[in-house]
Amino acid sequence: MTRKNDSFYFNGFARSAHCACEAARLLHDTMHDYDPALLRERMDAMHRIEQAADEVRHEMMDELVTAFITPFDREDIAQLSYVLDDVTDSIEGVLDRLYYDNVTVMRQDAIEMTDMIVRACEQIKELMSELPKFKRSASLRERVFSINTIETDADHMFITAMRTLHTTSNDALQVFAWHDVYRHLEQCADDCERVANTVDSIVMKNS
Repeated sequence: MTRKNDSFYFNGFARSAHCACEAARLLHDTMHDYDPALLRERMDAMHRIEQAADEVRHEMMDELVTAFITPFDREDIAQLSYVLDDVTDSIEGVLDRLYYDNVTVMRQDAIEMTDMIVRACEQIKELMSELPKFKRSASLRERVFSINTIETDADHMFITAMRTLHTTSNDALQVFAWHDVYRHLEQCADDCERVANTVDSIVMKNS
């Protein structure tokens, strides 16, 4: 059993992961049923999710300042809190770029990258559910490995998507726009992996 004080942090991590999953699902829905006219509405919904994620992080940092006992090092708690929040921020960034780069037609490879981000966020959510029992969890490292694998697949998809973009499009503005969007989709996958690697480091230090 974790101490009562510990549950505050673990619940916070779980709430942050939930926000990331909500953001990923909203991006997924936007990309799969793409309508540029609805982007402002989707951006407002995404911003509400991002604000909720920020609130969780702020609550955890406020508590950390005065906490006497923590489940592991304060620096590690702060780091995990920040990298979880980065996932939601990065997903919001993709939606913003679709809007201000004036993307009017969705590309299939971008949809596939978004699907990867959804899967990575779902794995992060499961990873956070395992974290309170990290010393005896049988599946925690499997979750870490799954996220690492998704990030590798997203990197390969990014390279293929960029190659296709630069060899098939004659519209310089669209090349610029999609370069921006693809790069931020890749950043989402990188941020998911950073969460997994941070958890892996915490487990190694405390085992």
